[in-house]
Amino acid sequence: MEVLELKKQANEIRKGIVSAVHSAKSGHPGGSLSAADIMTYLYFEELNIDPANPKMANRDRFVLSKGHVAPALYSTLAHRGFFPVEELTSLRKVGSFLQGHPDMKGTPGVDMSSGSLGQGISVAVGMALSAKLSNEDYRVYTLLGDGEIQEGQVWEAAMFAGFKKLDNLVVIVDNNNLQIDGSIDEVCSPYPIDEKFKAFNFNVINIDAHDFIQIKEAFDKAKATKGQPTAIIAKSVKGKDVSFMENKANWHGSAPNDEQFEQAIKDLEKVGEALCQK
Repeated sequence: MEVLELKKQANEIRKGIVSAVHSAKSGHPGGSLSAADIMTYLYFEELNIDPANPKMANRDRFVLSKGHVAPALYSTLAHRGFFPVEELTSLRKVGSFLQGHPDMKGTPGVDMSSGSLGQGISVAVGMALSAKLSNEDYRVYTLLGDGEIQEGQVWEAAMFAGFKKLDNLVVIVDNNNLQIDGSIDEVCSPYPIDEKFKAFNFNVINIDAHDFIQIKEAFDKAKATKGQPTAIIAKSVKGKDVSFMENKANWHGSAPNDEQFEQAIKDLEKVGEALCQK
């Protein structure tokens, strides 16, 4: 898929995110929007997956370690064909298979239930080790929040992954610099993030999370790297492309009201119109 088409797809995924959270009247739009480009590239370019066969044995695995941004995962899965896009507005409804955090038992395409911060990367490391032990060639990807990496369990997992030289593992940190309580460097700074992963024997790549050329180059380098897991530190904008949400910590876990929803969709439609003129 060309860069322009990826941008258009990411814009549709962002529309799905705000629609889902607005319908639920709860959820986490800010971090979902910041991760949308990474999620788009993963599911439309990088991952070996088949929407018609979600449990394919040799599929690549993805673990959403920051499970509260499930709207980003659900919108991506829907647009990739795992289930109808119309289901997105059932987010968090009673009886829906799209709950507030990913559920591997209920949602097609979800490889691991997640939500307790820090645990997702540990599971992903276990999956990568399993592939090595059974001589399988699938790869494992996990997306973490930059606030999430304040959890000690993240670094235990990183230490183990580096020690075991799990070169089939890619850890992506969505570095939008904001968490629920404010700026991460003011709450409990994890910086320098890249140097910390390097200390645990990771191949580390810093990128702009909204530049598809940089995203592609990073994943290509990760595949080419042997003897080390890769950490991609993706500098992003929380609330990306929704004017009143960008770089605002209060949109970490707040749903837009009807008026705000209309504005958000207008913002995203403007982005889409600009892309169509290119």
